[in-house]
Amino acid sequence: MSKLSLLLLLLFTLHFSHHLSESSSELFDSWCKKHGKTYPSEQERQYRLKIFEDNLEFVNHHNSLGNSTYTLALNAYADLTHHEFRSSKLGLSSSANDFIRLKHSENPVQLPDLGIPDSVDWRNQGAVTNVKDQGNCGACWAFSATGAIEGVNKIVTGSLVSLSEQELIDCDRSYNEGCDGGLMDYAYQFVIDNHGIDTEKDYPYQAKQKSCNRNKLARHVVTIDGYADVPPNNEKELQKAVAVQPVSVGICGSERAFQLYSKGIFSGPCSTSVDHAVLIVGYGSENGVDYWIVKNSWGTSWGMNGFVHMQRNSGDKSGICGINVRLAVVHGAFLVYAQLGNAAS
Repeated sequence: MSKLSLLLLLLFTLHFSHHLSESSSELFDSWCKKHGKTYPSEQERQYRLKIFEDNLEFVNHHNSLGNSTYTLALNAYADLTHHEFRSSKLGLSSSANDFIRLKHSENPVQLPDLGIPDSVDWRNQGAVTNVKDQGNCGACWAFSATGAIEGVNKIVTGSLVSLSEQELIDCDRSYNEGCDGGLMDYAYQFVIDNHGIDTEKDYPYQAKQKSCNRNKLARHVVTIDGYADVPPNNEKELQKAVAVQPVSVGICGSERAFQLYSKGIFSGPCSTSVDHAVLIVGYGSENGVDYWIVKNSWGTSWGMNGFVHMQRNSGDKSGICGINVRLAVVHGAFLVYAQLGNAAS
C-alpha cells in the first residue's frame, strides 16, 4: 500500500472515530435527559460517557446477531460498569453456603396434579403489586418475599396490599443482612414469628438500612401461617406452584445481558449459580418458545416495564439462569402455602 493510501486510510479512520464519538455523545446527552442523570463533575461525566459507549457497543453487537430471542437496550443502567451493577443490584445472600435449613425446607411440598393451565398471568387477576425499585440496596430477597405474600393475600382475601420491604430490611436481623443480602426463607420465618408484616404505605421504603421501628413492627396487617419449598430441579412442579400463586425464586441476575435486557424471551447464556431474587407471576408461550413471566425489583425502566420473560422448558433441569436450581443451601423456589389474612392493626 502506498504512503498516500495509508494517509487517506488514517484520515478516514480518525474522521470516522470522531463522528462516532460525537454521535454517542449526543445519544448520551439524550439518555441523561430521559433518565434524569446528572454528574458532580465533567470528569465524572466523561468517565460515564466511556462506560455508556462500551455498553452501546455491547448492545449493538447483541442486537445485530439476528438469532437471539431477546433484545438489549440502553436502559437506566447503561452508565454503570458491569461490576458496579452487580455490586448494587443483587442481594441473594452471598453467605448462602452457611445457610442453616429451617424445618420447612426439609420436606418439599408436593402439589396435586389437577391439570395445569396452558398459561397463567397473575397480573390479570390483580394479584401483583406495581413494580418496585430496590435502588442501590441489595434487598432483592425482601422484594421477592413480599411479592409472594402480597399475591397469596390477594388470592385468599381478595385484597391486594403492598407490603413493607423496609420492615424486613430494618427488623429481620436474625440471619438476613438488610441491604447486604438475605434469603426469602428467613423473611417468611420472620413474618411468621412476628405474627404479621406492616404495609409499604405505613413503613415506606428508604433504600437503606435503618433502626427497626418497633411501633411499625407491631402493626400486623397481613399474616402468614407457613411456607414450603417446591421440589428442586423440577420444572413441572414449579409450574404447578405458579398455577396456584406467584412464587419466589432465585436466579443468576449478574450477566451483562441481563443488566441491559429490554424485551423478548431471555435465554442466556447465564450461570446457574443464583445471586438474585425475583418473583414468578405467570407463564406462557410465544412462537413455540415457553417462558416464565418474572417480576423484578429494578424499577419500570428496566426490561418490559419491570418484567422479563425467561425461557421455560429449556431442556436443562436447572432451568434458565438456575431458576429451577436447588443448591445445597439455596432453594430454587419457595411456596408460601399458608392461609393469609388481614389482622387488626
